[in-house]
Amino acid sequence: MEHQRFFSSCLLQTLKLHLSLSSESQEIPLDLNASQLLLKVWKDPDQTQDQTQDQNRTRTGPDPDQTQDQTQDQTLDLLPVAAAESHRNECSGETMSKKGGNRGGECEGLVEASIIRIPPHHYIHVLDQNTNIARVEIGPLTYIRQDNERVLFAPVRMIMVAPRHYCVVANPVSRDDNGQVLFDQSGQAKLRHADLEIRLTQDPFPLYPGEEVQQEVTALQIVYPDTALRLQALLDFEEQGGEKRVAGDEWLFEGPGTYIPRKEVAVLETIKATVIRENQAIRLRARKVGVDRGGVRRVTGEEWLVSKVGAYLPGAHEEVIDIVNAFILTDKKALHVRALRPFKDAAGRDRRTGEEWLVTMSDREAHIPSVAEEVVGVVHVTTLSSRQYCVILDPVGADGKPQLGQKRVVKGERSFFLQPGELLEQGIQDVYVLSEEEGLVLRAVEAFNDVEELEDEEAEEEQPEKAKRSRRAGVQRRPGDRWMLRGPVEYVPPTAVEVMVRRDAIPLDENEGIYVRDIKTGKVRAVIGHTYMLTQDEELWQKQLPSKVEALMASPIDPLSNRSDRTTSESCPPRDKTRVVSYRVPHNAAVQVYDYREKKARVVFGPEMVMLGPDEQFTVLSLSGDKPKRPNVIKAVCLLLGPDFCTDIITIETADHARLQLQLSYNWHFEIKSRADGSEAAALFSVPDFVGDACKAIASRVRGAVASVQFDDFHKNSNRIICSAVFGFDEKMTVRSCLRFHQNNLVISSVDIQSVEPVDQRTRDALQKSVQLAIEITTNSQEAAARHEAERLEQESRGKLERQRITDQSQAERARKELLELEALSAAVESTGAAKAEAQSRAEAARIQGEAAVNEAKLRAEAQSIEAEAELQRLAKAREQELSYKKNMDHLDVDKQERLAQIESQRFSQLVQSLGSDTLKEMARAGPELQVKMLQALGLKSTLITDGSSPINLFTTASGLLGALPGQ
Repeated sequence: MEHQRFFSSCLLQTLKLHLSLSSESQEIPLDLNASQLLLKVWKDPDQTQDQTQDQNRTRTGPDPDQTQDQTQDQTLDLLPVAAAESHRNECSGETMSKKGGNRGGECEGLVEASIIRIPPHHYIHVLDQNTNIARVEIGPLTYIRQDNERVLFAPVRMIMVAPRHYCVVANPVSRDDNGQVLFDQSGQAKLRHADLEIRLTQDPFPLYPGEEVQQEVTALQIVYPDTALRLQALLDFEEQGGEKRVAGDEWLFEGPGTYIPRKEVAVLETIKATVIRENQAIRLRARKVGVDRGGVRRVTGEEWLVSKVGAYLPGAHEEVIDIVNAFILTDKKALHVRALRPFKDAAGRDRRTGEEWLVTMSDREAHIPSVAEEVVGVVHVTTLSSRQYCVILDPVGADGKPQLGQKRVVKGERSFFLQPGELLEQGIQDVYVLSEEEGLVLRAVEAFNDVEELEDEEAEEEQPEKAKRSRRAGVQRRPGDRWMLRGPVEYVPPTAVEVMVRRDAIPLDENEGIYVRDIKTGKVRAVIGHTYMLTQDEELWQKQLPSKVEALMASPIDPLSNRSDRTTSESCPPRDKTRVVSYRVPHNAAVQVYDYREKKARVVFGPEMVMLGPDEQFTVLSLSGDKPKRPNVIKAVCLLLGPDFCTDIITIETADHARLQLQLSYNWHFEIKSRADGSEAAALFSVPDFVGDACKAIASRVRGAVASVQFDDFHKNSNRIICSAVFGFDEKMTVRSCLRFHQNNLVISSVDIQSVEPVDQRTRDALQKSVQLAIEITTNSQEAAARHEAERLEQESRGKLERQRITDQSQAERARKELLELEALSAAVESTGAAKAEAQSRAEAARIQGEAAVNEAKLRAEAQSIEAEAELQRLAKAREQELSYKKNMDHLDVDKQERLAQIESQRFSQLVQSLGSDTLKEMARAGPELQVKMLQALGLKSTLITDGSSPINLFTTASGLLGALPGQ
């Protein structure tokens, strides 16, 4: 151990001594310990060796004036080659301004050194300050700077252009035919100012003074297959093949290949080939006059299509406008195309500007529009079934030209495409299939010969085909003619025929009808009771009714059962005005109908159905209603014949000026001897408001009769006075049974006085007081009689109650006697039963106690045996669980140790694999080699250091200085 400490101290002192000269430039502290110093020397052994050699030269006697220069030279020599270029950049003005003044001072010291070691593939620029000419010094070289020279920058790595790379140098030097640099008379390298030079792969070269790298080392551009570079000549030059290029020319460099740049050529863009698939084409346009890839000469702006499947690379003077996809044509789709300029289409036909045509599947399956075509749209097939047809407007003729203003009928079953300019008049229409009850009203729009073909087909045994015989019958039709075609038939109207309307037969019951008008004569008639179809000269006529009649006809209120209902009916659906107006006359009612054309009226008695003719109208009755009666309250079409009643309120005044209000009800009816007599029937409607007239007449009679009597007499004999006033007296001075109005045969059969109320308030109060007094007297008499009857009933009830009380007391005494007898008997039975029950209970208790003691002993014994067995089982289970637990823990420990050993083995193997055999070998040799290098650094030739404990083998001195130390 003492020898080891001595060796370490000697080594430390020696290393400090040899590194003292470079301590300032390297900034190595001199108070390092041995391990840190050894680590630094191990990291930079070349530097330490160079410093040791310089120290030896210093001991032999170096020049004291050159000590500083040598120190700087050593510093430059120790710089790594990889850091030279960065050191130069740090010395530049731009980097110096960023790094600060201290670093700039250091770089300035480097370039002002007297001795500069230039590594291989490095160079410097040296400026002769006397001639002001700069030159290049190329390494490897130890350059000694003269006093009149100045190094412009620290050694810089030469420019190395790797294979398949290039760089661009501005202001390049001039060279002779052998590639040597040309110099002028003063020794300055000649430069080609404002010129460029592209340098490819070559040996590392320096930059001469004045040269600049305009583009750093860049990989050559690889042009892949189906791509090209569009190049443009910047200067006139001649290529290697002898082709001359003029400034402004453009051409392509097509791949695959590597593009070698030239200073006379600029790359405009990279062009990729356009892939043309099936049913595709690309649209190209010429940028200038030239020949395309197909050998066709093109003018500037000309467009054309290329449809060859594959990759197409456009030329230098071609540009791709668009990719055109083909239109797939089927039997259900066609293409509508228009010509943009005169040309010849794919079928070889000449097309003029604006011409339109169809391209169908029969022409080609896929159509790619040319540059002279434009697609107007896709036309879908028009399919007609056997029951359909269509009318084509402006059809295209056989010459392919549209026939403007013409029409053509196409019948099914058929499929076709509409040609350009053709239109369907009303789309696809169904064939008119008419039954026996249907018809069509037709009109001729132009003159034509209407021909009907009747075909009879017969099968003949001798001939395989069917024989057809036609019989033609022609009718000359003029424009505007109308006729009807009746079914059953299938009809397709020709172009000269217009279908006006389709008519169906109108089924009519015997109580239904329609109004029909002849459009030629204007006559209107009613068709009732049978199915009818309008002819071509007939139309349905709408009959207009007054608004009041319309409301009464549409009202759902029954005129007989709901005759007292005054509510307005809800809105009903509108009446079909073409139907014959019908009205059901109820029983015992009459309706008057007036014919304005015949100027006469007819009365219809119910029950009956009234159907109005075209010129007939109902007579509307406007009757008085409400209480008291008001005119024009009730609107009715039918007149009820009664018997019925009406109520009216009238005001009368007695002889003593007592004003009374009477509510009277009259029973009335119409008396008709013969309904067939037209005069009697017409007399029913002779009085427009029979209710108002009758009520007014009766009211006047009542007022006249009451005005001559006193109030008391009227109050006592009101019925007699009113009936005599209404009906009057006959020859025998007896009251008549009825009142008859001869104008309309109205009969009033009876009068009912419903109420009599005074109009004057004082009269009304006095009458009210007398009525109340009479009611009070009657109430008091009834109350006294009821009181006497109640007292009598109360006395009878008291007697019955006293008698019942005595009877109940005797029955209670008898029941008390029986109760005492039963109590005595129960006491005797109770004493005997108590003694017997007590003895039995004691015996039973003793028996139960003995049995309980025996059972208790048995149960205790069983409990003890159960407890012992349970304890044994518990102990056995506990031992078993404990053994299982220990066994599992042992297994877990064994698995853990195995896994840890496996992990450690894997870690060590992976560590060894990651380090590698070479690394382990170097680690093993690092210690001895380090010791050898340390001793070599000391420069000792025959030094021997030992601790004296190990013998010295002089035979192995030549191969090594020391043997293996103990513990190493």
